[in-house]
Amino acid sequence: MGKLQLALNRLALNTSTGGEMTLQTAKDKYAKYGYIFSIPFIVAFLVFNLYPLLYTVVISFTDLQGVATTEFNFLPNIFQNYIDAFNNPSFIRSLKNTVFMWSLNFVPQIGLALTLAVWFTNKRMKIKGSGLFKVLFYMPNIITAASIAILFSAFFDAPIGPMNDILSRLGLSSETIYFFRDALTSQGIVAFIQFWMWYGVTMIVLIAGINGISPSIFEAAAIDGANGVQTFFRVTLPSLRPIVLYTLVTSFVGGMQMFDIPRLLVLRSGPDNATLTTAVYIYNQAFSGSYMFNRAAAASMILFSIIAVCSGILFYIMRDKDEVELRKIQKARIRAEKKARRS
Repeated sequence: MGKLQLALNRLALNTSTGGEMTLQTAKDKYAKYGYIFSIPFIVAFLVFNLYPLLYTVVISFTDLQGVATTEFNFLPNIFQNYIDAFNNPSFIRSLKNTVFMWSLNFVPQIGLALTLAVWFTNKRMKIKGSGLFKVLFYMPNIITAASIAILFSAFFDAPIGPMNDILSRLGLSSETIYFFRDALTSQGIVAFIQFWMWYGVTMIVLIAGINGISPSIFEAAAIDGANGVQTFFRVTLPSLRPIVLYTLVTSFVGGMQMFDIPRLLVLRSGPDNATLTTAVYIYNQAFSGSYMFNRAAAASMILFSIIAVCSGILFYIMRDKDEVELRKIQKARIRAEKKARRS
């Protein structure tokens, strides 16, 4: 970076003394390296992201089924796979399960993460060993989902699992509890695991957001006599709107694609498909014996559409209304200036 700046300074000096190459030309010259460095990402995106997405869209309108099959024909009613998906009770159940388990884990996740973020960034408390606590809270996200699924499966196993043993020793239960035979209990365990894995990540993001708020705002609030609660609701939370929106959208996208924990934790999606998520349903349609790639593709596009629409709604609801009004005023002023110039 230092050599680049030195070269630009020399070119600027040459320009001021009558050199032919301008500073803008030098910037254009070095800008090409940015495009060169972006080529690997663009190629990887086109091959591994865009092409599979477009191929999925195409086969969702076809009859593609079976192992090692590449030939397909478009259906007479090209939306038949979508109609079949919406008429399938398992698919509808998977959507309800996914939304329910995501809601069940995200609400406490954002609450605890926000509480910890405010706690760690409070300069008045001066918490000792905060770095160690942050590492410990973040650590569950480092462990692979497969390991966590095996861990919790053994923990809640019956009749000899540790959880049953703990409840028996505490005198809370004299009978063996089969946790994964109850639909609501199975969903609660999956939601808890998702909460436990991701609240540390959310906390780190919120801490970064709080540290990005100008300290002068907090100083002004303290001078005006605001207490901790008032500062949180009147200063911290409104300033965190973009960060909270980011966390909400990314959590929703990840939650709607929930796959590994429900797939590995509960055998055959639990009682009455209680832990069957949409991602697991898509996997079952494509790879669990039936190999109905067309229906799996249609379900994937439905899930994609739901995520896109809901994310757009979240962006609209949580938009900064003051900024929107300011942009409207600026656009109106620009139009007025252009109109005045024309006349």
